[in-house]
Amino acid sequence: MTDVDPEALADVAYGIFEYSLNRGLRMRGKYLYTLVEGGIDFKEDLSVIFKDFSLEYPQLAEVILKRFFDIDTIYGMLCNGEGVVPSKTTQMYWIVQDAPGSAPEAIEDENAGKWLIFQEPGQADAAWKKVRDATVTLELGISAKVSTSKPNPESRDNRKVIYVYSKDWADEADVMRVREKLRELGFIERIGYKRNIETFAGEYAKKGKRVTYYSA
Repeated sequence: MTDVDPEALADVAYGIFEYSLNRGLRMRGKYLYTLVEGGIDFKEDLSVIFKDFSLEYPQLAEVILKRFFDIDTIYGMLCNGEGVVPSKTTQMYWIVQDAPGSAPEAIEDENAGKWLIFQEPGQADAAWKKVRDATVTLELGISAKVSTSKPNPESRDNRKVIYVYSKDWADEADVMRVREKLRELGFIERIGYKRNIETFAGEYAKKGKRVTYYSA
């Protein structure tokens, strides 16, 4: 612990906790975004989930409280949009929304791939809400995620990106079904679909080289 950068450790600790929070809420039949956007009090749920997290990961819980002081601070931050609204999320690089029934690790499968939707910062919040809601209602793919306001050293420009995942890049009918639904949601400009195969190989687009497998 003493050899680890405190800020980096706090970032990791909070990321693990927010994953635990979302999992705990789903087990209770709730989503963080519906609670926040609906103005519904979920402080008791948060407190119980953090207590369980503290028992399982006492050192990480200690690091989190050292950064945020108490559970009230975390609750206020969440109510203000942390982990829900891209422009108001500063503790994590990504907000992830899995489709109901889809395992979180499904997006890491080599057969999976994703449509990439680039958005200007001022448009990302509204765009994400459309994709998130359609993911939850099983109208898109297995998962989606969006980059946030936390400065990411791996970002290539100031645009935000939304990934919309499908289970199998080789299932062209399903890949294009997702693309058609995205058009219905207002994403009508041509976008690319990248297979996990290229992502895992560290291949990225550059002048004279295209790494998207589909474009539509």
